[in-house]
Amino acid sequence: MGALKVAVVVMGVLIVGGTVTLGVLLASRMSSQSGPMASVLDEPPGTAIAGTSMAQDRLTLLLHGGGPDRTVIIDTRNGRVAGRVGLR
Repeated sequence: MGALKVAVVVMGVLIVGGTVTLGVLLASRMSSQSGPMASVLDEPPGTAIAGTSMAQDRLTLLLHGGGPDRTVIIDTRNGRVAGRVGLR
């Protein structure tokens, strides 16, 4: 009877430990893959986002203020600026 109790406790600990490990792994992978994209736009003060557009893996931002109107294209795979177009 004592061996059965030990086996039940050990299996219970393994089940709880495995569940916690699985939860931590899933949370870390989900946050790293689909987490918010971080990108720093080196724009002058007074710049505001007037519009956005998304196509495939590119995010396009229409910027007003802080100089002439312009469009910035961001690669969503890595968060880097892929291009800039000045509007006059």
